[in-house]
Amino acid sequence: MSVEINSTTKSIRERIGEFVPETGIILGSGLGALANEIEEQLVIPYEQIPHFPQSTVKGHSGQLIFGKMGGRKVVAMQGRFHFYEGYSMQQITFPVRVMKALGIKHLFVSNAAGGMNPGFRVGELMIINDHINLFPTNPLIGKNDDALGPRFVDMGEAYSKRLISLAEGAAAANGIEVSQGVYAGLTGPCFETPAEYRYLWRIGADAVGMSTVPEVIVAKHSGLEVFGMSIITDLGVEGHVEKVSHEDVLRVANAQEKKLTVIMKEVISKC
Repeated sequence: MSVEINSTTKSIRERIGEFVPETGIILGSGLGALANEIEEQLVIPYEQIPHFPQSTVKGHSGQLIFGKMGGRKVVAMQGRFHFYEGYSMQQITFPVRVMKALGIKHLFVSNAAGGMNPGFRVGELMIINDHINLFPTNPLIGKNDDALGPRFVDMGEAYSKRLISLAEGAAAANGIEVSQGVYAGLTGPCFETPAEYRYLWRIGADAVGMSTVPEVIVAKHSGLEVFGMSIITDLGVEGHVEKVSHEDVLRVANAQEKKLTVIMKEVISKC
Protein backbone atom coordinates (compact mmCIF):
# COMPACT_ATOMS: atom_id res chain seq x y z
CA MET A 1 0.00 0.00 0.00
CA SER A 2 2.74 2.49 0.94
CA VAL A 3 4.48 1.91 -2.40
CA GLU A 4 1.30 2.68 -4.33
CA ILE A 5 0.57 5.74 -2.16
CA ASN A 6 4.08 7.08 -2.75
CA SER A 7 3.86 6.43 -6.49
CA THR A 8 0.50 8.17 -6.81
CA THR A 9 1.53 11.08 -4.61
CA LYS A 10 4.71 11.60 -6.63
CA SER A 11 2.75 11.62 -9.89
CA ILE A 12 0.27 14.19 -8.55
CA ARG A 13 3.02 16.42 -7.13
CA GLU A 14 4.62 16.54 -10.54
CA ARG A 15 1.38 18.19 -11.72
CA ILE A 16 0.66 20.51 -8.76
CA GLY A 17 4.21 21.65 -7.97
CA GLU A 18 4.61 23.32 -4.56
CA PHE A 19 0.86 23.39 -3.86
CA VAL A 20 0.10 21.70 -0.51
CA PRO A 21 -3.62 21.26 0.25
CA GLU A 22 -4.80 21.79 3.83
CA THR A 23 -8.27 20.27 3.46
CA GLY A 24 -9.59 17.36 1.43
CA ILE A 25 -13.21 17.28 0.24
CA ILE A 26 -15.17 14.24 -0.97
CA LEU A 27 -18.27 15.18 -2.95
CA GLY A 28 -21.20 12.75 -2.99
CA SER A 29 -24.01 12.03 -5.46
CA GLY A 30 -25.38 15.22 -6.99
CA LEU A 31 -22.97 17.39 -5.02
CA GLY A 32 -20.20 17.83 -7.58
CA ALA A 33 -21.09 21.46 -8.33
CA LEU A 34 -19.59 22.49 -4.98
CA ALA A 35 -16.29 22.24 -6.83
CA ASN A 36 -17.31 25.34 -8.81
CA GLU A 37 -16.55 27.35 -5.67
CA ILE A 38 -12.91 26.34 -5.85
CA GLU A 39 -10.73 29.15 -7.20
CA GLU A 40 -7.53 28.88 -9.26
CA GLN A 41 -8.37 25.33 -10.26
CA LEU A 42 -6.02 22.65 -11.47
CA VAL A 43 -7.95 19.55 -12.55
CA ILE A 44 -6.59 16.01 -12.87
CA PRO A 45 -8.96 13.32 -14.24
CA TYR A 46 -8.83 10.06 -12.30
CA GLU A 47 -7.77 8.13 -15.39
CA GLN A 48 -4.55 10.14 -15.42
CA ILE A 49 -3.68 9.22 -11.82
CA PRO A 50 -1.70 5.98 -11.23
CA HIS A 51 -3.47 3.34 -9.08
CA PHE A 52 -6.68 5.40 -8.84
CA PRO A 53 -9.99 3.57 -9.37
CA GLN A 54 -12.48 5.00 -11.87
CA SER A 55 -15.87 6.37 -10.87
CA THR A 56 -18.74 4.49 -12.56
CA VAL A 57 -21.76 6.20 -10.97
CA LYS A 58 -23.94 8.87 -12.58
CA GLY A 59 -23.45 12.18 -10.78
CA HIS A 60 -19.75 11.49 -10.07
CA SER A 61 -17.49 13.29 -12.54
CA GLY A 62 -14.25 11.50 -11.67
CA GLN A 63 -11.57 14.12 -11.15
CA LEU A 64 -9.34 15.68 -8.52
CA ILE A 65 -9.58 19.46 -8.26
CA PHE A 66 -6.88 21.55 -6.60
CA GLY A 67 -7.32 25.21 -5.69
CA LYS A 68 -8.57 27.56 -2.98
CA MET A 69 -11.87 27.70 -1.13
CA GLY A 70 -12.59 30.14 1.66
CA GLY A 71 -9.00 31.33 1.39
CA ARG A 72 -7.66 27.83 2.13
CA LYS A 73 -5.84 25.41 -0.13
CA VAL A 74 -8.03 22.40 -0.88
CA VAL A 75 -8.20 19.24 -2.95
CA ALA A 76 -11.65 17.95 -3.88
CA MET A 77 -12.72 14.56 -5.15
CA GLN A 78 -15.49 15.22 -7.67
CA GLY A 79 -16.78 11.67 -7.52
CA ARG A 80 -16.07 8.97 -4.95
CA PHE A 81 -15.82 5.16 -5.09
CA HIS A 82 -18.23 2.66 -3.60
CA PHE A 83 -18.06 -0.90 -2.33
CA TYR A 84 -21.02 -1.83 -4.56
CA GLU A 85 -18.98 -0.92 -7.65
CA GLY A 86 -16.85 -3.97 -6.94
CA TYR A 87 -13.90 -2.15 -5.43
CA SER A 88 -12.18 -3.37 -2.27
CA MET A 89 -12.28 -1.31 0.91
CA GLN A 90 -8.64 -0.43 0.33
CA GLN A 91 -9.41 0.87 -3.17
CA ILE A 92 -12.39 2.90 -1.93
CA THR A 93 -10.25 4.63 0.67
CA PHE A 94 -7.03 4.89 -1.32
CA PRO A 95 -7.71 8.55 -2.24
CA VAL A 96 -7.90 9.45 1.46
CA ARG A 97 -4.43 7.96 1.93
CA VAL A 98 -3.15 9.96 -1.02
CA MET A 99 -4.71 13.24 0.15
CA LYS A 100 -3.13 12.70 3.56
CA ALA A 101 0.26 12.12 1.88
CA LEU A 102 -0.24 15.34 -0.10
CA GLY A 103 -0.57 17.25 3.17
CA ILE A 104 -4.23 17.58 4.23
CA LYS A 105 -5.08 17.97 7.92
CA HIS A 106 -8.88 17.91 7.59
CA LEU A 107 -11.30 15.78 5.58
CA PHE A 108 -14.77 17.03 4.62
CA VAL A 109 -17.24 14.43 3.36
CA SER A 110 -20.70 14.89 1.88
CA ASN A 111 -23.35 12.47 0.73
CA ALA A 112 -26.96 12.01 -0.28
CA ALA A 113 -28.82 9.85 2.23
CA GLY A 114 -32.20 8.35 3.05
CA GLY A 115 -33.78 9.57 6.28
CA MET A 116 -35.44 7.41 8.94
CA ASN A 117 -35.86 10.13 11.57
CA PRO A 118 -39.60 11.03 11.61
CA GLY A 119 -38.65 14.65 12.21
CA PHE A 120 -36.81 14.86 8.88
CA ARG A 121 -38.19 16.06 5.57
CA VAL A 122 -36.89 15.68 2.03
CA GLY A 123 -34.07 18.20 1.52
CA GLU A 124 -33.03 18.20 5.20
CA LEU A 125 -29.39 19.12 5.81
CA MET A 126 -27.92 16.80 8.45
CA ILE A 127 -24.56 17.37 10.09
CA ILE A 128 -23.17 13.92 10.83
CA ASN A 129 -22.20 13.58 14.49
CA ASP A 130 -21.57 9.81 14.49
CA HIS A 131 -21.93 6.75 12.32
CA ILE A 132 -22.78 3.04 12.43
CA ASN A 133 -20.64 0.76 10.27
CA LEU A 134 -22.86 -1.90 8.70
CA PHE A 135 -20.51 -2.78 5.86
CA PRO A 136 -19.47 -6.46 5.89
CA THR A 137 -15.81 -5.55 6.29
CA ASN A 138 -13.49 -2.77 7.43
CA PRO A 139 -10.74 -0.97 5.44
CA LEU A 140 -8.29 -1.55 8.31
CA ILE A 141 -8.56 -5.36 8.27
CA GLY A 142 -5.24 -6.97 7.45
CA LYS A 143 -1.66 -6.28 8.42
CA ASN A 144 -1.34 -2.76 9.83
CA ASP A 145 1.18 -0.34 8.34
CA ASP A 146 2.38 1.64 11.34
CA ALA A 147 3.60 4.39 9.02
CA LEU A 148 -0.02 5.06 8.05
CA GLY A 149 -1.63 4.85 11.49
CA PRO A 150 -2.08 2.78 14.66
CA ARG A 151 -3.33 -0.82 14.76
CA PHE A 152 -6.32 0.15 16.93
CA VAL A 153 -8.12 3.40 16.19
CA ASP A 154 -10.15 5.43 18.69
CA MET A 155 -13.49 6.27 17.05
CA GLY A 156 -14.93 8.05 20.09
CA GLU A 157 -15.03 11.30 18.14
CA ALA A 158 -15.13 10.23 14.52
CA TYR A 159 -16.62 13.60 13.54
CA SER A 160 -14.94 16.65 15.01
CA LYS A 161 -17.00 18.45 17.66
CA ARG A 162 -15.01 21.60 16.88
CA LEU A 163 -15.97 21.52 13.21
CA ILE A 164 -19.59 20.63 14.04
CA SER A 165 -19.76 23.73 16.24
CA LEU A 166 -18.34 25.88 13.44
CA ALA A 167 -20.92 24.43 11.03
CA GLU A 168 -23.80 25.14 13.39
CA GLY A 169 -22.58 28.73 13.66
CA ALA A 170 -22.23 29.10 9.89
CA ALA A 171 -25.73 27.73 9.34
CA ALA A 172 -27.26 30.09 11.92
CA ALA A 173 -25.42 33.11 10.49
CA ASN A 174 -26.79 32.36 7.03
CA GLY A 175 -30.33 31.45 8.06
CA ILE A 176 -29.93 27.83 7.02
CA GLU A 177 -31.77 25.13 8.97
CA VAL A 178 -29.66 22.10 9.87
CA SER A 179 -30.06 19.00 12.00
CA GLN A 180 -27.54 16.64 13.55
CA GLY A 181 -27.73 12.89 13.35
CA VAL A 182 -26.17 9.46 13.03
CA TYR A 183 -25.35 8.05 9.59
CA ALA A 184 -25.51 4.30 8.91
CA GLY A 185 -23.33 2.94 6.11
CA LEU A 186 -24.55 -0.07 4.08
CA THR A 187 -23.22 -1.63 0.91
CA GLY A 188 -26.06 -0.87 -1.52
CA PRO A 189 -26.67 -0.68 -4.42
CA CYS A 190 -30.35 -1.38 -3.68
CA PHE A 191 -32.27 1.06 -1.52
CA GLU A 192 -33.56 -0.22 1.81
CA THR A 193 -36.75 -2.18 2.43
CA PRO A 194 -39.34 -0.84 4.90
CA ALA A 195 -38.17 -3.46 7.43
CA GLU A 196 -34.57 -2.37 7.00
CA TYR A 197 -35.51 1.28 7.54
CA ARG A 198 -37.32 0.28 10.75
CA TYR A 199 -34.29 -1.71 11.89
CA LEU A 200 -31.90 1.16 11.20
CA TRP A 201 -34.06 3.65 13.09
CA ARG A 202 -34.31 1.28 16.07
CA ILE A 203 -30.55 0.78 16.32
CA GLY A 204 -29.95 4.52 16.45
CA ALA A 205 -29.44 5.75 12.88
CA ASP A 206 -31.11 8.89 11.55
CA ALA A 207 -29.95 8.48 7.95
CA VAL A 208 -28.54 5.77 5.71
CA GLY A 209 -26.28 5.70 2.68
CA MET A 210 -23.79 3.65 0.70
CA SER A 211 -20.55 5.53 1.34
CA THR A 212 -18.66 7.76 3.79
CA VAL A 213 -18.06 5.31 6.65
CA PRO A 214 -14.98 3.57 5.15
CA GLU A 215 -13.49 6.95 4.20
CA VAL A 216 -13.96 8.30 7.71
CA ILE A 217 -12.44 5.20 9.31
CA VAL A 218 -9.30 5.61 7.19
CA ALA A 219 -9.26 9.35 7.84
CA LYS A 220 -9.24 8.72 11.59
CA HIS A 221 -6.56 6.05 11.15
CA SER A 222 -4.54 8.71 9.32
CA GLY A 223 -4.96 11.28 12.10
CA LEU A 224 -7.26 13.62 10.15
CA GLU A 225 -9.96 15.86 11.62
CA VAL A 226 -13.29 14.97 9.96
CA PHE A 227 -16.46 16.87 9.15
CA GLY A 228 -19.46 15.34 7.37
CA MET A 229 -22.86 16.40 6.04
CA SER A 230 -25.76 14.54 4.46
CA ILE A 231 -28.57 15.84 2.30
CA ILE A 232 -31.70 13.80 3.03
CA THR A 233 -32.94 13.03 -0.45
CA ASP A 234 -35.68 10.50 0.38
CA LEU A 235 -37.58 9.22 3.41
CA GLY A 236 -37.88 5.77 4.93
CA VAL A 237 -39.90 6.80 7.96
CA GLU A 238 -41.97 4.03 9.52
CA GLY A 239 -45.38 4.02 7.87
CA HIS A 240 -44.18 6.39 5.15
CA VAL A 241 -41.57 4.81 2.88
CA GLU A 242 -41.35 6.66 -0.42
CA LYS A 243 -40.45 5.11 -3.76
CA VAL A 244 -37.02 6.36 -4.76
CA SER A 245 -34.69 6.30 -7.74
CA HIS A 246 -31.14 7.50 -8.27
CA GLU A 247 -32.56 10.31 -10.39
CA ASP A 248 -34.70 11.44 -7.43
CA VAL A 249 -31.61 11.45 -5.23
CA LEU A 250 -29.65 13.59 -7.69
CA ARG A 251 -32.54 16.05 -8.14
CA VAL A 252 -32.93 16.74 -4.41
CA ALA A 253 -29.17 16.88 -3.81
CA ASN A 254 -28.75 19.39 -6.62
CA ALA A 255 -31.54 21.57 -5.21
CA GLN A 256 -29.99 21.77 -1.74
CA GLU A 257 -26.35 21.87 -2.73
CA LYS A 258 -26.00 25.67 -2.52
CA LYS A 259 -26.86 25.63 1.19
CA LEU A 260 -24.42 22.81 1.90
CA THR A 261 -21.75 24.71 -0.04
CA VAL A 262 -22.23 27.86 2.05
CA ILE A 263 -21.74 25.91 5.27
CA MET A 264 -18.75 23.90 4.09
CA LYS A 265 -17.03 26.95 2.60
CA GLU A 266 -17.35 28.90 5.86
CA VAL A 267 -16.14 26.01 8.01
CA ILE A 268 -13.16 25.42 5.70
CA SER A 269 -12.26 29.11 5.95
CA LYS A 270 -12.04 28.76 9.76
CA CYS A 271 -10.05 25.52 9.86
